[in-house]
Amino acid sequence: MEYQRSHFGSALFALLLNSAVPLLAHAQEGLERSALDDFRLVTVADGLEVPWAMAFLPGGDMLVTERAGRLRIVRNGQLVAEPVAGVPPVRAGGQGGLLDVVPHPRFAENRLIYLSYSKASPDGARNTTAVIRGRFDQDRLNSVEQVVEAQAWSDGEAHFGSRLAFDRQEYLFVTIGDRQVYPKGDLTTHPAQDLSTHHGKVLRLHDDGRVPADNPFVGRAGALPEIWSYGHRNEQGLVVDADTNEVWLTEHGPQGGDELNLVEAGRNYGWPVVGFGVMYRTGAAIHAATLRDGMEPPVHVWVPSIAPSGLVRYTGDKFPAWRGSFLAGALGGEQLVRLTLDGRRVINVEQIVQRRGRIRDVRESPDGFIYVAFESRTAGATTRIVRLEPVAR
Repeated sequence: MEYQRSHFGSALFALLLNSAVPLLAHAQEGLERSALDDFRLVTVADGLEVPWAMAFLPGGDMLVTERAGRLRIVRNGQLVAEPVAGVPPVRAGGQGGLLDVVPHPRFAENRLIYLSYSKASPDGARNTTAVIRGRFDQDRLNSVEQVVEAQAWSDGEAHFGSRLAFDRQEYLFVTIGDRQVYPKGDLTTHPAQDLSTHHGKVLRLHDDGRVPADNPFVGRAGALPEIWSYGHRNEQGLVVDADTNEVWLTEHGPQGGDELNLVEAGRNYGWPVVGFGVMYRTGAAIHAATLRDGMEPPVHVWVPSIAPSGLVRYTGDKFPAWRGSFLAGALGGEQLVRLTLDGRRVINVEQIVQRRGRIRDVRESPDGFIYVAFESRTAGATTRIVRLEPVAR
């Protein structure tokens, strides 16, 4: 089947072109070199156990989630010893635990913090992705209430999705992974393709969890009205563009086929019917095709996989040459990837941090610095959060 969208062809061309470029070596210890800027990684917090997400508050505090179930504060350059009280119990295990954290867009007025996490069923046999919000006062969460309990229950401990982001109208977007449901048989019946579940979906909600009246599946028989888009696998990066209000995400493919997607209302992103990956270990084919009419192609695809994590679109002034680029964290290859776009086309891909540790999250601070959270696979090991600080050439 011939495919007409030029931006996808350009993205693949950019992928192949950049894969041939050798990785930049470190010129000296402590100095990182990229094509456009040099910088150092400066530790701002240490002693964290699997830090999963970061958020910045007015006044300078940073909140950090630890997957084991702790919400931490970094204040005046120090990790506060005691975790934040009031966080609900989480189902910590596998890929689950305390996951994303974002402040309300009007946090300075309402003090609301949103947390996503893996929630156990009453009998403890299953779990799903849930979102709560609470008022952050006196270093604790008060008046905690549930905003989302995803209809994506599983006895497994993987593919929770769980990234959170607000747009300019204060709609809350929530990613829900496909819970690692095995793709087999008629792929169009996979839960990620089924609008009666939250598996493999992006949800759009009011800030209190109510469903917006203009969501694309409101009033459609058999469809959950919270759904904004579907056909996703495990969306681990999510950002709303500050200039355009567009919603972008990165998601894990299987073995190969990680994606950058522009997420639009009512669209089907194809998993597992179409894609670019293969089955783990065996290399067996999964998808019916790489492209299909009625299913959105990725803006960019990674083969081999990078295992994407946090995602930002840089708007600051500390690295002016990077302004407008996506910065995508990656667990695979321990890398921070910079993607340059021309409109909606990826025209360049560059690894700007490499082999310093598995990158779980990347965020931009209000003053334009870039922060990266590293994690370790070793049980009980602690890791750090660093700030990228520019160095004049």
